[in-house]
Amino acid sequence: MAEYDLGKKVFFLYPPSVVKDELISRLLEQEYEVYMLKDVPLLERLLVKYPNSLVFVNIDTGKSESEWEEWIKKTLSDTRMAGAGIGILSYNSDEELQRKYLIDIGIQCGFIKLKLGLEESTRILLATLQANEAKGRRRYVRASCQHDPVSSLNLREGPYSCNGNIIDISVVGFSCILDPDPEFAKNTVLHDIQLKLRASLVKVEAVIFGTRLVDDRTQYVMLLSPKTPQQTRDKIRAYIQGALQTEIEEEARLKDDTTTE
Repeated sequence: MAEYDLGKKVFFLYPPSVVKDELISRLLEQEYEVYMLKDVPLLERLLVKYPNSLVFVNIDTGKSESEWEEWIKKTLSDTRMAGAGIGILSYNSDEELQRKYLIDIGIQCGFIKLKLGLEESTRILLATLQANEAKGRRRYVRASCQHDPVSSLNLREGPYSCNGNIIDISVVGFSCILDPDPEFAKNTVLHDIQLKLRASLVKVEAVIFGTRLVDDRTQYVMLLSPKTPQQTRDKIRAYIQGALQTEIEEEARLKDDTTTE
């Protein structure tokens, strides 16, 4: 599967409080891969690595409006970031300002006027993400847990009791390696699984969707029960968002450390 098929990363640079507190959660519910940053050089490094990303810049803070204009022009002309789409977030509804960014500079992802209110801003933003095919062919955002030492699981099913390492997780399922291996068959229903997702503990039911052999260990792919409460899925989604945010910040900083040696 091509990288594009996995969707595009959506960055919010200096997101205002209404975006951080409410709008982001609406996007996460729609399974967009969203990140929030307050570090321009870090974002630039990420755009070089992921040049098809979408960036929504809050021009009301961080830099002066003229500095943002210069930065956006520079980013759009940088061949290393070719393919990046830029949109504007602002409480400033000045028509000339909008015209400058939309027509003169030619940003591709719109000028979203936050004064329109949360519902209208969300509607416009979702339409923009859809128009830019931000999801690709991916249905659900998935986070890797392999480098997260504080996330794990334990389960009990009949005579079996075992612990496990979570490999990755989405709001519909997860993959894991169990110790000891109970050798569950496909379609086995598991009624008592406890997921430890950093600070959250969630109890779920799941069915074995399939298995594969990885380094002589059985890796189980499990689908959560359709009866999984929304509150539980919300906790899983919050974990996914936090894990992805941490991972991409570490990735950008590691890249920076490497290039400065």
